[in-house]
Amino acid sequence: MSPMATKRCYYEVLGVSRTSTEVEIKKSYKKLAVANHPDRNPDDPDAAERFKEAAEAYEVLSDSSKRQVYDQHGHEGLRGRSGGGAGFTDMNDIFDHFGDIFGDMFGGGGGGRRRSSGTRGRRGNDVRTKVTVNLNEVAEGCKKEIKLKRNEHCSSCEGSGAKPGTSPATCDYCDGQGAVVKSQGFFRMQTTCPACNGEGKIVRDKCDDCRGSGFERQDVKLDVAVPAGVEDGMQLCLRGEGEPGTPGAPRGDLYVDVQVKSHSMFERQGNHLVCRAPITYTQAVLGADIEIPLLDGKDTLTIPAGTQPNHMFRLRNKGLPELRSGRVGDLHVEVKIEVPKKLSEEQERVLRELAELEHTEVTPHRKTWFEELKSYFTGEE
Repeated sequence: MSPMATKRCYYEVLGVSRTSTEVEIKKSYKKLAVANHPDRNPDDPDAAERFKEAAEAYEVLSDSSKRQVYDQHGHEGLRGRSGGGAGFTDMNDIFDHFGDIFGDMFGGGGGGRRRSSGTRGRRGNDVRTKVTVNLNEVAEGCKKEIKLKRNEHCSSCEGSGAKPGTSPATCDYCDGQGAVVKSQGFFRMQTTCPACNGEGKIVRDKCDDCRGSGFERQDVKLDVAVPAGVEDGMQLCLRGEGEPGTPGAPRGDLYVDVQVKSHSMFERQGNHLVCRAPITYTQAVLGADIEIPLLDGKDTLTIPAGTQPNHMFRLRNKGLPELRSGRVGDLHVEVKIEVPKKLSEEQERVLRELAELEHTEVTPHRKTWFEELKSYFTGEE
């Protein structure tokens, strides 16, 4: 019997129909490859054959020209064609042929022919600092100067880490690729080169100023735009203002934590402000116009006669802008009735007369020491 006659239908092997798209075929193959990988099936001697069979089927059905021949003539039609369903010699042959797919499945180029080169350089580190603003600055938005320390490329070696007049040498361990491929059974895994840490180069004669690091610590001043409506604890991001990467690589970012100082007069509630205004008993009873503070000045608030303790008045659009919408909140004024701790004789007399009118019992008047002394000499009770 012809070997071709014993082969299973490639569509049957991958579990797809003849009308399946390339995406569906690839998705099915990846599932089969993962499920039947020999290293994942050490107790199943047939797993390797299923793995090879799936790879052979995918090699044909993923190629439009080969698939067309196969659809018309079957396995016989592929006889003699280069790579046309002739099978793979070993696992490494499969990995080399479908490197992109196995890189996706097993991570970082897991056995394919492509190797991601570390010579592209590493992105710079992110930096974090903070800025403090007050409520007035929150209301309007502002620019703040911040000072920080961050690494910059060494001015002597321009970031190469090599002594001026010399250059880094190509890493012998990874041949300048910045990565090495290790085989573990049927898996081939790519890892960062341990000799050059992924740089692809080795500094043999180090710069005296930076000791081969390529960086030096510097003091930096930057202007940060703080948007109106920012809230305490928010974080601003300045793209590209972090530390530089290796030569040719992008810089990191600068993250700025915002701290909003508390205010002596106002309490913030989202984009609203709350303040507490003291008034007297007579102002609450008879009504009054009182002066209240605003972030940008002052205003007059009318207290109607008969205002009750802790009543909250609202002044529209006197609060803070909302960060995203810009909508301005309100100012809420809570009135607090102050009770005097000391009264003049006239004040006490008037209040006692009021108590009599209201038929309200109050504590009797207590004589002062001087009043007691006067009564003693005059004989008055």
